[in-house]
Amino acid sequence: MRSRLPKVLQPLAGKALLQHVLEAGLTLKPTQIIVVYGYGGDQVQAHFADFDTAGVSLQWVEQAEQHGTGHAVQMALPVLATEGKTLILSGDVPLVQPDTLQRLVAAASSGMALLTQTLPDATGYGRILRDETGQISGIVEQKDANPVQQAIREINAGIYCVDNALLHQYLPRLRNDNAQQEFYLTDIVGMAVADHIRIGTVTPAGQYEPEGVNDRQQLAALERRWQLVQAQRLMQQGVHLLDPARFDLRGSLTCGQDVQIDINVIIEGRCTLGDGVMIGAGCILRDVSVAAGTRIAPYSLLDGAELGRDNRIGPFARLRPGTQLADGVHIGNFVEIKNTRLGAGSKANHLAYVGDAIVGSNSNLGAGMITCNYDGANKHRTVIGDQAFIGSNASLVAPVEIGDGATVGAGSVITKVVEPGALGVARGRQVNLPDYVRPVKGK
Repeated sequence: MRSRLPKVLQPLAGKALLQHVLEAGLTLKPTQIIVVYGYGGDQVQAHFADFDTAGVSLQWVEQAEQHGTGHAVQMALPVLATEGKTLILSGDVPLVQPDTLQRLVAAASSGMALLTQTLPDATGYGRILRDETGQISGIVEQKDANPVQQAIREINAGIYCVDNALLHQYLPRLRNDNAQQEFYLTDIVGMAVADHIRIGTVTPAGQYEPEGVNDRQQLAALERRWQLVQAQRLMQQGVHLLDPARFDLRGSLTCGQDVQIDINVIIEGRCTLGDGVMIGAGCILRDVSVAAGTRIAPYSLLDGAELGRDNRIGPFARLRPGTQLADGVHIGNFVEIKNTRLGAGSKANHLAYVGDAIVGSNSNLGAGMITCNYDGANKHRTVIGDQAFIGSNASLVAPVEIGDGATVGAGSVITKVVEPGALGVARGRQVNLPDYVRPVKGK
């Protein structure tokens, strides 16, 4: 990867590769999770320090020297239970799906099952060997395969389900007398065949599932494949994506009916869109809830915000964490809202900053107005009542309160309470100097 970041921490669809693997495994409600790590182990463990394993034990085992896949699993034997079954997954194969894993566990009823796939070009993969009855007779790695074996297109995807008793029996017997001088995990298949154990196989529903990541090109290709899969799932649920090839979902998205999403939209974290919501081109939404009928115009950034029904947002608006908008709110171009609650029907249509504020219903915040909420050390609250009118280029110095129905004159710097129904004006008196001569540049 040519990166300071360990490969399993490289991001795909907004999550580390290893997180995809762990989340898929957790759907099967395991009793134990063992992560065998090598390069960058401290970074990997730190990244998952707060990872929610739903109460399952997460154990870290170091593989200080890398001597193959079999050697990696050998490292886990001292902490691996002697009963039950174990799914063996790869930290750089992120997109194997829970349904596939469920089927793999079911296929291991005789003690062992593995994930296989038939590819047009199997170069680089271990080949599945079968006998005349179609049963698996072994696996041969690419570099150890003869020309006939290299012509086989059914490959080992490197994902297994094995009885723990067999792992404790077979793994200590692995040998490294092969072209790579490594301990191959695939050799346990031959041992099982010798013991007349029937080996189950499962083929993944999605061709992308067994794809691994070894370089930036593979990471980018898998990203696009997965984004298209997610886009297709959303469209099957009724979401109107104007161009599924130009859409990125880096989290989870729940949508109502007739949701429309334009090109180059990025969805991050957990987002919910109600019926009839329309998202314009180039918007980024992170951990956002949007109620029915709201329209978000192009190139708006929404983060940690909660939007009511029939809002009109943007273009080029920014809603920061803590923003709560009631129904019928309008937030226009180049307006930034942070940690603020706006009541029903209120508007800030142009070039405004509203932070740490409570705004009532049907109030109008003029172009260029700001809440001065930070004194250099602490944040302070601004309260604006119902049906207030804040003139253009006004500065409200918090803590301050503007009453119901009050008006603030354009260009005012308000530092004191404006009572309900009153007009607050705080600006220097205009002075005109007749016959004024402008200065000129010296020669």
